[in-house]
Amino acid sequence: MNMHENLRLISARDLAALAVEEVAYVKSVEIDGRALFAIHAADGTELGFAMARDAAFAAVLQHDLTPVSVH
Repeated sequence: MNMHENLRLISARDLAALAVEEVAYVKSVEIDGRALFAIHAADGTELGFAMARDAAFAAVLQHDLTPVSVH
């Protein structure tokens, strides 16, 4: 079995676990009529919110994570 075939066998849960300690996702959200940026761990755990995208990315980087935008 080659590497590509092996990757097809990995579950979504296992795939998320691969990056859980390295990546944080930043997504624009609206809460109570306010535009904010939500920060989530790779496993979906809510980590926090920021008022600006740049602030969200800075917070993620301060915690030694790699920020990734989601739309």
